[in-house]
Amino acid sequence: MYQAPRRTGYRTAPPTKKTLYSMKRTGLVVTVAALLTAALLVVFFLLRHKDAAAPGKKTAASQAGTAQTGQPAPQPGGAPGFNRNKYATNDAASLWMVVNKKHQLNPKDYTPADLVVPKIPLRSNITSTEKYVRSDMAGPLESLIAAAANNGVHLNLQSGYRSYSFQVSLYNGYVKQQGQAAADRQSARPGYSEHQTGLAADLGGTSKPACNVAQCFVATPEGTWLAANAYTYGFIIRYTADKESITGYEYEPWHIRYVGTDLAAEMHATGISTLEEFFGVAGGQSY
Repeated sequence: MYQAPRRTGYRTAPPTKKTLYSMKRTGLVVTVAALLTAALLVVFFLLRHKDAAAPGKKTAASQAGTAQTGQPAPQPGGAPGFNRNKYATNDAASLWMVVNKKHQLNPKDYTPADLVVPKIPLRSNITSTEKYVRSDMAGPLESLIAAAANNGVHLNLQSGYRSYSFQVSLYNGYVKQQGQAAADRQSARPGYSEHQTGLAADLGGTSKPACNVAQCFVATPEGTWLAANAYTYGFIIRYTADKESITGYEYEPWHIRYVGTDLAAEMHATGISTLEEFFGVAGGQSY
């Protein structure tokens, strides 16, 4: 009588012990290899992420962004991406016009179109034209003088805008009294004066009137406050004590120039005190 074979669960003969051992070993090797591969992938990802986030290193994306924006590298100590080309330095109407003994106003008898009288204290015998300044600086000048007054420091306007014809008379008077060499250290020739731009002002104070428009102004409460705070309102002390060879003029702690808060803050942050040095414009003591 035929008897069917018993089912063992295998289609063929059941594996031997040796075969089972070999199969287990192969599975173990595959598992270990998979784990090592996964571990290497994790390590590679972490290292790549760390490199991309490290300070001072640029990824391809960040380099591409720099190329697309065209922004210059930030200057040390200054505001990131400060634009030195925002305004022209050779246009008489420009906020950043650099006028000195090497750079005459063009035209030489230039007159600003937007002169106004600021609402600030004026010196008692100020002339009719010297009351004026450019409208761009009138508000900031009012704010500066109001802030000083809130601190018990009382400033006033000694001289603002000066026309070409006014400068002719003023300069010739200095030459007649002191000679041309001395006059050229303290007064601009007609057509070369910052006052003619309407963006410069000579300030004085009430604490020691004898020091108004004199170098001893620096030691007065008004001079001290002005030196420390002018930049926050967009002004610079234009002719500093150690830069006569660059600006062409002796120290004038009372003479301020409006350049706007961005440039004034940038010059303060970088420690650059002259427009000539900041913009790389020629200056000097001779015409």
